[in-house]
Amino acid sequence: MIDRDMNDPDRNLGFVLHDTARLLRKRFEQKARGLGLTRSQWQVLAHLARHEGIHQGALAEILEVEPITLVRILDRLQASGLIERRHHATDRRVRLLYLTEQAHPLLERIRAIGAETRSEALAGVPDADRERLTEILLMMRANLSTSATQVEEAVAHG
Repeated sequence: MIDRDMNDPDRNLGFVLHDTARLLRKRFEQKARGLGLTRSQWQVLAHLARHEGIHQGALAEILEVEPITLVRILDRLQASGLIERRHHATDRRVRLLYLTEQAHPLLERIRAIGAETRSEALAGVPDADRERLTEILLMMRANLSTSATQVEEAVAHG
């Protein structure tokens, strides 16, 4: 019974997580169309809000994009007045990223759309189950992060 369930994409955890995340992104994008931002732009803003003052290379790693791809997105966001690049205090080659005051109302709208989308996705799910789901996903993320780090360290010391 368990083996058969694992072969059924509707019951396979990886497929269900991937498909649910895809549908959440799609629904968010539908609601966010009026913001005048691309998906990659609002993702950069959302991550920058969590990591303000980060350097461009580290943000590219978090977003899992090539640095040159991120630079193009940052150029557009800077031209729109939503971010600013500042020089590092001791290393003038390093550019640190900050949100501008103009970005904050837009981020509030992005957060509100995110809350609306999560509410829609979790309709009918009791609060206790929502909390437990979050705890389980956080544990899975921690487990996989630890495993990935261990593999990277083993390869580095190879």
